[in-house]
Parts: sequence; C-alpha cells; structure tokens
Amino acid sequence: MGIRCLNCQSENPEDTLFCGKCGTKFPLSEEVAAAHTKTLQTPVKYLIKGTTFSGRYEIIEELGRGGMGVVYKAQDTKLKRTVALKFLPAELTHIAEVKDRFMREAQAAAALDHPHICTVYEFDETEEKTFISMAYIEGQSLKKKIESGPFELNEALRIAIQAAEGLQEAHKKGVVHRDIKSANIMVTEKDQAMIMDFGLARVTGTTLVTKEGMTMGTIAYMSPQQARGEGVDHRTDIWSLGVVLYEMFSGQLPFKGEHDQAIIYSILNEQPKPITDLRSEIPMSIEQVVAKTLEKDPDERYQNIEELLDDLRSISEGIEPEGIRVRLWKAKLLKRKRAILYAGIAGFLIIMTVIVLSLFTGRAEAIDAIAVLPLENLTGDPEQEFFADSATDELIGQLAQIGALRVISRRSVMQYKGVEKPLPEIVKELKVDAVVEGTVLRVGDSVRIRVQLIEALPEERNLWTQTYDRAMTDVLVMYREMARAIADRIQVKLTPQEEANLASTRQVNPEAYEAYIKGRFHRYKLTQQDLEIALQYFELALEKDPDYALAYVGIAHVWGGRQQQGLVPYSEAAPRAKAALLKALELDDTLPEVHHILAGIRAWVDWDWEGAETAYLRAFQLNPNYPDPRAYYSHFLLIMRRPEEAMAQIERALELDPFNALFRAMYAMDLNFVRRYDDAIAMLRETLRTAPNDWTALSTLRSAYHQKGMYEEALEIWKTSYAAKGDHEAEKALARGYAEAGYSGALSRVAEMLIARSRTTYVTSWQIGTLYTRAGKNDEALEWLEKAYEEHDGNMPYISVDPIFDGLRDNPRFQDLLRRMNLPQGK
Repeated sequence: MGIRCLNCQSENPEDTLFCGKCGTKFPLSEEVAAAHTKTLQTPVKYLIKGTTFSGRYEIIEELGRGGMGVVYKAQDTKLKRTVALKFLPAELTHIAEVKDRFMREAQAAAALDHPHICTVYEFDETEEKTFISMAYIEGQSLKKKIESGPFELNEALRIAIQAAEGLQEAHKKGVVHRDIKSANIMVTEKDQAMIMDFGLARVTGTTLVTKEGMTMGTIAYMSPQQARGEGVDHRTDIWSLGVVLYEMFSGQLPFKGEHDQAIIYSILNEQPKPITDLRSEIPMSIEQVVAKTLEKDPDERYQNIEELLDDLRSISEGIEPEGIRVRLWKAKLLKRKRAILYAGIAGFLIIMTVIVLSLFTGRAEAIDAIAVLPLENLTGDPEQEFFADSATDELIGQLAQIGALRVISRRSVMQYKGVEKPLPEIVKELKVDAVVEGTVLRVGDSVRIRVQLIEALPEERNLWTQTYDRAMTDVLVMYREMARAIADRIQVKLTPQEEANLASTRQVNPEAYEAYIKGRFHRYKLTQQDLEIALQYFELALEKDPDYALAYVGIAHVWGGRQQQGLVPYSEAAPRAKAALLKALELDDTLPEVHHILAGIRAWVDWDWEGAETAYLRAFQLNPNYPDPRAYYSHFLLIMRRPEEAMAQIERALELDPFNALFRAMYAMDLNFVRRYDDAIAMLRETLRTAPNDWTALSTLRSAYHQKGMYEEALEIWKTSYAAKGDHEAEKALARGYAEAGYSGALSRVAEMLIARSRTTYVTSWQIGTLYTRAGKNDEALEWLEKAYEEHDGNMPYISVDPIFDGLRDNPRFQDLLRRMNLPQGK
C-alpha cells in the first residue's frame, strides 16, 4: 500500500520521506500526522538508576535521549549480561501500522548474526513501554571519532571493510538498513566496527516527521532515490556507506547545506569535492571507489556490496590502483554495449510514446506563459481587499520562481481588477496561454481560496480547479502548494532547486503577516501619504516579528519611493534604505527583492558597478520572472556601454509586465540613450494616451524632443509637466524666460528659480545642472553637476550615457567627473 501525496496527489512507495513528484515531506498516515504533533508534548517516563524493569533488567545508567526515545545501560539479571535498552516513544508505538512494521523489521534484524552488526536480543512491550534489548557496546560512535579529524588511511579502510562486511550479511538475508550514517556505526574499544539500529531505519529515516517538520533521519546520508521518494534497494545502503567513507577520509560531509532543501539539492545535482583536493595524500584509487559509491544513478553505482568489498580489500592489500580502474572501465564498457544494443528499441518506444501522448493529452503541455488575474474578495468587506490582492501577489510570486514559465507581473494583471472582459481578449492582450482566476474568503484566522486554471484559446476550457482551506499561519505554504499543483497540471519542467523552493514550508505570525501585506498594499500607491502609512505598517510587522525579513525590504522600498518622489534627499534616504536592506539580507538572503534593492543601492548610491551587477544577476537567479530588476539592469548596462544586452533586458521586462507605464517610459529612455529618438517619441506618445500625467514619460519625451531640436514641442512638455505638478512658480519662470531669451532663456530662468527655492526647500543639484546643460550654459552646468557629485546624487551615473551631455564630453572637468566615478568615457 503506497502513500498519496496531499500536495500533488501522486502515489508514492510506503517507505519514502519525500514525494517523488513534488518533493513534499509527509508522514506515514493521518494517524501518524496526528501523533507526531504531540511529539514535543508527551512526556517520557524515564527510569531511575537501580530500578528493575520487566522483572529482569536492572538499570545502571542513562546513555542518551533523542527523537526516538531513551537508551539505558542495564544488567540482564536473568542471563547475566550487560545490555542496552532502547525505549520507543508512546507516540509511535500506539499506532498499529507503525508498531507492526517496526516489529517485522526488528524480527528481521534479530535474525542477523555477524560480528560487525549489533545483536538484537529482544523486542517486547511491557508496562506500557515498547523496547528493544540489544548488545551493549563499549566504545564510541564513528561520528564522534570523526569530530576529532579525518582518519588515517589504514584505519579508515579497516573500519570501512568491517562495515561493508556487516552490510553484506544483512543484504544476503534481504535486510536493507536504509539509515547508514556515521552515528549508526560504533567503534568498540577493540577497534571493531558495529552497525547499529537495524530495524529502526524505516521508522527513523523515512516517514516520521516532528512537529516542526524536521526529519528524524539524517538528510545528508540519503541517496538521491530516497531524496526523490523513489523505491530503494541495497544500493541505497552502498550510497550511504559511501558518504561515511567520504566523511572518514576527508573529515567532512560530501553534501552540505544550511537547511534540508539545500542538502537535497546538493545530493540531487552537485558533485562532491574530490577527496584528493582535501587530502593530497589519499590515493586516487580511494577517490575512485568513493566516487563510484556516490554515483547518482544507481545503475552506475556498485551493484552489490561484494563489488565494493573487493575494491576496498584490494586497496588494503596494496593492489595497484590501475587494476581497479581497469575493472571499473570494463564495467562501463559493458554498459555502453548494452546501451547500443537497446538504443534502437528505446528510440522506437520513445517516438511511439510521443505520438500516443499527442493524441490523448490536452494543450496544457504547450502552456509556457500564464497570468494570475486578480482574485475576487468574497467577504463583501472593502477592508479585506488588501488580503485578496495579497493572495494574487503571493501566487504570482510563487509561480514566478519557475524559470521555464513566463508569468505576468502584478502591475499588468491588476488593471483587470473589477473589469468585465472576455478571457480570450485578456489572453490576447497579455500574450499568455492560460490564466488563473479565483476567489478569496477570509474569516478570522481561517482562509479559503478557490483557484482554477483556464485555457482561453481556441475556446475556454477549465484545466484544473482546487479549493484550499488553511489557517493564517499556513498561508505561505498554501500558495506554494497552489503553484506546485499548477506546475504539475501544465507539465512544466522544474529544476531541483525550484522543486525544493516550492516544497519548502514556513509558517507566519498572522499579526505580522497582516501588517506586512497592508504595508505593501499602501506602498504600491506611491503617494506621500500612502508611503507614510506603509512605513507604519512595516514597523508594526517588525514589532510582532522582529525577524521578518520582508518587512525590512518594505522599509527599504518606502525610503526608495520617498527619494524617487523627491520627498527627501539621497543623503537621508540612502542610509535608511541601506540599513533596512542589510538587515533583511542578514535574515534571509534568498529573497529576490533584497538583491534587486541591493543592486540599486550599489549602482545608484555606492557607484559599485561590479557589486551591482552581481546583485542583479542573483535577483534573476532567484526569480527569473521578476521584471523590476531587469528594467533597472537595462539602464545599468547602458551606463556600462553594453547596449545590446540592455535592450534585451528591458524588452524582457515588458514581456513580463506589458502594461507597466514606468517600464515603457524606461524603455523610451533606453531608446533615447542609444539615440533612437523617433522610436522613443512613438513609444511615449502611446504611453501617455493611457497615463497622460506620468512624470517619467513626460520628462523622457521632453528629452527626445530636445535632442531632435524640437524645442517648441519640448517647451510644451515643460509647461504640461509643471502644470501637472501644480508648480505655478516654475510655470511663470518658464514663460518669463522664454519671453526674454527663447528656449534657452526659459530653462535658465527655471534653474535660477530653483536655486532660490533651494535655500528653503530641498531641490536636487542634478535638476539644476541638467537645466543649465540643456540651456547650453556649460560652466553653470558643470558647477551644479559637481555639487550633485558631492551630494552623491543617484542620477549621476547617467552622465555616462545621456545624450544631453554630449556637448560636455570633451570638457576636461566633465571627463574628470567620469574618471572619479569610474565610468566609461567617450561618446
């Protein structure tokens, strides 16, 4: 009887830790799930030294406690021998399914009689305690010995051979340990290796999980087949013993990570560092043997423990390494011959499979672009709109991590909120293959979300529907489950890292989470008042959860928004944004938002070009569908004089967020920077039809007109811009200057007005410097650009590429500015 994954509904073998399809961890059954939530709550009644248990075992001392219970050293008064008693927690043994399985495994282990296997004497239940009586071993675990450093070659070989001999006996009897690790191998006082815990492996290493979701087994020793939840055989023990060999010879584990998913990713995808790189004195033959035990494909691994034993004994006896290499090479050659023999048949079967699948499967296989439409708030309470919008954001964010899928950004999909429009029309406008839509109902601390995947062309077709009910603490887990289910339905290929990301689970503090999403809701509006409200909510989130990394990201965004809106100077915004960002990075360096903002700070504030590019690339790696860093990276690339790469990035950003007015304006800026003024003007005119007061679009159109010598048109944009901002003083200065000295006079007058204003109100030196630049007053322009440099104005990097500065590029003072900023020079 298998285990059905609650996440993706796929069937799995009963002795598995992770779902083989989606990577989700799961317990043995619902009964186990109910039981292991009590693991940390149910007290274990410990025995006291000197007491007698079960009428025959006199307790001498406690040896240790752990997730699988308590171990005592005891005297068997009946048979006059010292034993170790291991008592299993009641949470495990009262479940018939677990208890029966454990009984079968213990019986099989008890039948093993070998000098390198710890003998099991008895498995029984008495006084409401289930226990195992086994041989007491005077010595130290291999794990403890390795902590003192790697073993000498001969000592490691001797222990490896003894452990392999013990496994050989078990495999002959059809028993697979499944949990070989250095902690399960004891080294006696006579330097004899003893394999422990036969019979426990299926419980401790495969199916049971603690309340916190941590596996009771040891992830680092798992074979790829165990990590994927596939069926295992004796070759899994060979892999795990290979990990132990690596550990003995090198003093460290071959596969590492800061958390379970990172270790699993390493096991599935990465090659361990060669042992000879860590210890040059280790023979190449040892490295070859260990590498073969750690082949990810079990068919490439040693096929039985006897083969491994032969090689270990040969090396121990001084046989030349070449002999081993030849034997391994012959095995590979034989495998290649078999592959050639079956290649034609396999190719034919693959072709037939493709033909059959094409006849009997729907178009879902062809879906590679998707949009999550705004989820509908079913509460009827306008105050809950923020939560429905947050659900939309979160689902987009989870799907966006899938590199093989193009996911439309929130800004473009939110324009459909509350809009009645046929789905085929939406699909055409967004250029996607399918949409996700649904409803959100939140009542107290409970959330119900119903989502459906719809293919709209050539006709509407519901591909998948699912309803999710969760507590607020588990909302992030729920969004990952949704994304995983959608990915499975459309058959998109996930990388192991993407699988691990979508399988990860993290609960949230409901109060902190609600404060955070309210803050994000207001931050998106970018008004002065909303930015202030957003900051208050982010700070409230941190009061509820001081380690909430995303709340720090929100604070960094607020200060960036304030600076972009001209509400505060760089000198005030930059350090506050940077402090919040560094705290977020310290708490969680896997958030793409963190690396996006970090890239912006390194580029526009620190002028650290190498560091900025590293951060941009890291953001793309973490979220391939995140358009914001791509848009800003395009500007960065142009500043670095890499125009082809730049245009590819901004075009990709617009594919992901096609209706984003800011990105369209940034694209037009890029066109200006590469001197394609006519294309920029056409793009901006189209943008301003739907966003007539967009400040970035207006200022970019003004620049394009200026560069083409269309000064009357540029002047009209100046007027429109100041009118939109309600800056009547600037409007009057513009008109007065134009009357006195035409276009140049108009810009000069506005610059003078701003200089006067700067004595009482913050005005950027950059703004004054660019006005003088356009007016053709180079000395004044350079004076104010120098001030902007001293203020570390975030716009200063644009002097490298903006065509308005072409008239200054031969000026030594301007060239000195470029040199001090380490920017490319020339036209």
